[in-house]
Amino acid sequence: MTTAAGKIKNLIYRYAELIDAGEFAAVAELFANATIAAPDGGETVGYDAVLAMYRASTRIYPATGTPCTQHVTSNVRVETGDDGKTAQAWSKFTVFQALPDFPLQAIIAGHYRDSFVFRDKLWSFQRREMYPQLYGDLSRHLLFDAREIQ
Repeated sequence: MTTAAGKIKNLIYRYAELIDAGEFAAVAELFANATIAAPDGGETVGYDAVLAMYRASTRIYPATGTPCTQHVTSNVRVETGDDGKTAQAWSKFTVFQALPDFPLQAIIAGHYRDSFVFRDKLWSFQRREMYPQLYGDLSRHLLFDAREIQ
């Protein structure tokens, strides 16, 4: 049987898999009852808003149906609350991208701070805070000028 920490790590890794696959509806489902806090202090809450945010911000390439990225999540640390119904996690992320005219490179790195809740026998995201720290060329990944978040 998987521990609470293992199930929480699986949620963190699942996000990376889904975003790289361009499956924004599934990403939104992960955060259906959660808040995503952006670096600028803005917050996106719930399925519809999360789906709209990813559709409006992330470039999808028609040839693959994906953003042609690979999110690598590492240094994951999980602490469950004494009540067994809440948890916090801290992790690092590095996003790589490659296209036919854009050599493989890291385009952004930083860390996440996540909160989770256990309800209805399942762990789920409650809040994700994103803290980008290192910026590369995001022009092929985002649909807005990345200098706005730096």
